[in-house]
Amino acid sequence: ADWVKMRSVTEQGALDDFLSTAELAGTDFTAEKMNNVKIIHTDQKNPYLLSAAEERSTLKKQMARRSRLTVPRRPPWDETTTTQDLDKRERASLLEWRRGLAELQENDDLLMTPFERNLEVWRQLWRVIERSDLVVQIVDARNPLLFRSEDLESYVKEVDSKKNNLLLVNKADMMTLEQREAWADYFEEAGINYKFFSASLAKARNEAMEDGSSEDSTPASSDKVQDPSYLTDGDKLAEEAEKLDVQDQADEEEEWASEEDLDHDSSDRTQILTTDELESLFLAHAPDLPNPTDQSQPRKTQIGLVGYPNVGKSSTINALIGAKKVSVSSTPGKTKHFQTIHLSPDVILCDCPGLVFPNFATTKAELVCNGILPIDQLREFTGPAALVAQRIPQSFLEALYGVKVHTRPLEEGGTGIPTAEEILVAYAIARGFAKTGQGQPDESRAARYILKDYVSGKLLFCHPPPHDPPIDGREFNRKLYDLEHLPLKRQAALAAHVEAEVTGSEDASLMDEHETIPAPQVQGAKSTNLDRRFFAPHGQGSAGHLTMPFNHQYSEQGKRQLSGRKQRTMVALEKNVDPADVMLGNGKKHFKGRRAKPKGLGDEV
Repeated sequence: ADWVKMRSVTEQGALDDFLSTAELAGTDFTAEKMNNVKIIHTDQKNPYLLSAAEERSTLKKQMARRSRLTVPRRPPWDETTTTQDLDKRERASLLEWRRGLAELQENDDLLMTPFERNLEVWRQLWRVIERSDLVVQIVDARNPLLFRSEDLESYVKEVDSKKNNLLLVNKADMMTLEQREAWADYFEEAGINYKFFSASLAKARNEAMEDGSSEDSTPASSDKVQDPSYLTDGDKLAEEAEKLDVQDQADEEEEWASEEDLDHDSSDRTQILTTDELESLFLAHAPDLPNPTDQSQPRKTQIGLVGYPNVGKSSTINALIGAKKVSVSSTPGKTKHFQTIHLSPDVILCDCPGLVFPNFATTKAELVCNGILPIDQLREFTGPAALVAQRIPQSFLEALYGVKVHTRPLEEGGTGIPTAEEILVAYAIARGFAKTGQGQPDESRAARYILKDYVSGKLLFCHPPPHDPPIDGREFNRKLYDLEHLPLKRQAALAAHVEAEVTGSEDASLMDEHETIPAPQVQGAKSTNLDRRFFAPHGQGSAGHLTMPFNHQYSEQGKRQLSGRKQRTMVALEKNVDPADVMLGNGKKHFKGRRAKPKGLGDEV
């Protein structure tokens, strides 16, 4: 079936990878049984996350070999090339490309992202590049460099030097103005042609404009209302008030649009474009088309949209055309074939299926958090959940979900920062997620909910641009963790908790609770009970209020007197005799004489 051929394949097991490689090479193989099985013992280190030093070393090694990350090239062809020859060449090209990536991964000991291995999906990309005049890479604003393929821009120029590239940073409404300025500085320094866009804001604008136009075009319900002669004074006042309300609403929508055009129209480098501005941008960056021979059918400018799954390609097209023409899904890999949409008499959009380009990665947990791998098919959830726990402050998680995260005490090895298990357990208990059987908290189900909130943007974290020295991610995202990023119900519940007297500023961040005010060290139940006994008031506790040594109570001045074995030992020491020979007259033990054994009946004569 066609859907089987177009199924996206990003990860394969060892056996499936071997079989697909053999199929591409067109070779046969014979399986042989071998007994030289080697058991490799692994240590107890967490394999899903890296330490800070390991991550810096890995990133440095990746930057040195980034030029070797390529996309497969389509072999040259012309009118004389047959279908069988072209298919054979394409398979050979893809096989050679996969071998190069395998050597890069094995020889240099680098971890790579799961990349697209299906030849049919890459054929869709080749067709889109060959047809398009302008290739637009759509990336996620939260981590633009992960979703950008540098070699793709080079390949576009190899196909035709007249073609241009554009980097469209989607979901830019999730970033603050300072974050967009930081990324704009990086893009300009690197010579990248970029623009900021938000498909969700464009969709909201389109809906607001449609609602306003529908209200303006609504006809009167009767001729009596349309005729001014039938209107009374009260009706005339109501009509004037309605007109004023409509005008005020239009003014508010215009003001809202101007604010969403990012309050800084003076700076084009950080402006989030509207749909009309984006269409004009496509025409401005597209190369000049040659004069057509047939003037009756002028050639349209074709714009190719390329990017990772779930970065918003289909949503961008829907926002551009103002109606739902492309199927949209939160599951990565929804679009299976490239589609052409006539945006205007001058522009045609080509939507390419979502492609996972080869890239370096520190962990697979990073791919899950960036929405590249589907969460519903996730088996290992501790790694992605640990990344969320490291990036999102505990105070914001507690405020957003209305839970209390109990961290491990310092005396028991805790660090004061919640772990993935602690957050998942708190969320599962609050939502009532329990496993069947013993009723333990269902951490796997809680992880799926939290990770989906992270991917959708409910839990926001934007990666800072590369810089020397590196920018602190928590400080870079500080303004994302304020009350405005919480739902309205949570804002009302926390209004009394976060106020100006806590932080000393009006636009307080929930991170201030743990940063500006020194929090006490986390103590467990053992330390708490010990401190309570030691520092108790006089008369209630004894350990902290000793005025005499411990043996004072057994001295002559003390109240307690020795008795029993202790008294016998002290008397024996004073008289220098064996304690067993000491007999105490005032002892509590009564010694009775040995009773004579009664004679048995057999002893009688």
